[in-house]
Amino acid sequence: RGPARSGAGSVTDVWSERAEAYRGAADQSAGDDLELLVSWAEGRTALDVASGGGHTARRLREAGFEVVTLDPAPGMAADVLARAEGIPFADSSFDVVACRIAPHHFEDVRAAVGELARVARDLVLIEDTLYAGEQVEEAELLRDPTHVRSYTEQEWRGLLEQAGLTVEEVRTLEKSRPVDAWLERAGCTGEEAERVKALLGDRVADGRYVDTKILLRARKA
Repeated sequence: RGPARSGAGSVTDVWSERAEAYRGAADQSAGDDLELLVSWAEGRTALDVASGGGHTARRLREAGFEVVTLDPAPGMAADVLARAEGIPFADSSFDVVACRIAPHHFEDVRAAVGELARVARDLVLIEDTLYAGEQVEEAELLRDPTHVRSYTEQEWRGLLEQAGLTVEEVRTLEKSRPVDAWLERAGCTGEEAERVKALLGDRVADGRYVDTKILLRARKA
């Protein structure tokens, strides 16, 4: 779900190797956050960008949408192999464009949001991890070297507005998962895993890690 960084085809290789774990991850495949995002969708056609394990696409299809999936990692088995920064579709190709829990991996998030807006006919729906401080950023990067950055609500509003979109609704939801499974999914074990837990502090309790997701619905003018 992260992009290939310069000189780093290995990043997409990493995500291909993780594909099965993300397809089976309970915190990715369900939750109030996923249901809210899908409930916002309108129209008939949808593009799921950085589709990962395919959970957003599955729920959109169940809701009656014709869905195309796009991801840069071959192992994710998306319909289209491409980065979010370079979506190979014409302007206004889809009624709704969704991107769930992936933008914090994008090398150039501004370019990616511009592409989401360009290929959307009407709506852009985004969910990602909300920025929670530099200590949490350090933990995220240690857990997963493909992490680039999480963003604040203000930063997200700015990115969407600069792409010519009007932000209609913003919601934040807490999301919980077993911390050890979350670490292992990214191959983070041993001393590094303990360091991540220490950096996260009281966000880890009773063996579970709780973070905050931000969901944004934005419409083209």
